[in-house]
Amino acid sequence: MSTLALFRNEGDTRSFAAGETIFVEGDEGRNMFVVLEGSVRLSVTGRTLEKVAKGGVFGEMALIDSAPRSATATALTACTLVPVTAQRFKSLVQESPEFALEIMRVMAARLRSMDRRL
Repeated sequence: MSTLALFRNEGDTRSFAAGETIFVEGDEGRNMFVVLEGSVRLSVTGRTLEKVAKGGVFGEMALIDSAPRSATATALTACTLVPVTAQRFKSLVQESPEFALEIMRVMAARLRSMDRRL
């Protein structure tokens, strides 16, 4: 089951206008986000790291290591996001090995991308 399918009928969503800041590097991270519609830019000190599209996730690192946000997230387009709390994240990891693997795949892909830039 895809991450998008897990959250498609979610009642708790947040909408952001194009250009609106979702969170800022250094903020405390209490949620990760799933993109239901639109796209989000992840950047560090103004430099784009990644664009996250429909079905993608971001902000997961703060739930895993409880450290401040490592990047800034900005809505590239009007977007609808599902916030996922730390408690729900832990529950999903326990209940759905596929969800846990998808999060690990996302993190591995981001690490590999960063390695290529060095």
